[in-house]
Amino acid sequence: MPPDPGTDAFEAERPKLLRLAYRMLGSVAEAEDVVQNAWLRWRETRHDAVRSPGAFLSRTVTRLCLDTLRSARARRETYVGPWLPEPLVEMPEEPSLDSDDLTLTLMMALERLSPLERAAFLLHDVFGVPLGEVATTLHRDAAAVRQLAVRARRHVQAERPRYAVAREDGERLVRAFFAASCSGDVDGLRAMLAEDAVIRSDGGGKVIAFLNPIIGIERILRLFAGLARKHAADPATFLKALVVDGLPGFASLERGGILQVTALDCEGGRIVGIYITRNPDKLGHIVQALGLSVRTASSPSGLF
Repeated sequence: MPPDPGTDAFEAERPKLLRLAYRMLGSVAEAEDVVQNAWLRWRETRHDAVRSPGAFLSRTVTRLCLDTLRSARARRETYVGPWLPEPLVEMPEEPSLDSDDLTLTLMMALERLSPLERAAFLLHDVFGVPLGEVATTLHRDAAAVRQLAVRARRHVQAERPRYAVAREDGERLVRAFFAASCSGDVDGLRAMLAEDAVIRSDGGGKVIAFLNPIIGIERILRLFAGLARKHAADPATFLKALVVDGLPGFASLERGGILQVTALDCEGGRIVGIYITRNPDKLGHIVQALGLSVRTASSPSGLF
């Protein structure tokens, strides 16, 4: 087949478009749908009339994401329990992806922004799009977009990562945490956790998960000690160390064959956040990546 410049131009932009859509939406599946819709629009566009395919496609994806966010926010108002972004994972043995330094905690901070603030921050601060081009994309003047970006920056600044964990250290940490939490090793966990550590778990109403955050080291220690006693005869299985949205994490198979992905947020050598994703709707791509055969049924069951 002869080369197709239009297809080649789109494929060159696809990785960036997927990252942008995922950062906007917090969902791998929705990001892929948005990029596919952008491809359909691109296919119907006169390519010789487009001066910059990258700018055109970024505008298209951003606007499609804004449309998706309006319906997504309505769905999240009725979401069962805490909502966590769909985990985007890397295997520790793989070369690092082209990172934009947005960790899972920053993704959660972005959730508190309006759709326009989120778009302005991501396009300008993260992807380096000039302010004038962001204004064109959002149908706002440059001054208004600057204010959107300033407000967004102020909201997310406190969530900027302050303690980077090397991959080797991250794998040692998650294996030690898994072993201590499964066995109910209170002393081992106490040495790892910050006093104000918090657990957030997302089951989406499909599998059992904590409906409210578990806050404070003493509550967390009691929780893991109790779970270890309760499920001593049917312990979880450690599957794989991962990098989850820039944080050290792991996949495990829990009681009842439930897949779980856990990410650990660290500051000053202590775990300050434990983020557990159990909703099977958010883990399909991880099932495929790990070559697993696990439960995806919606009946509530599992670790908790």
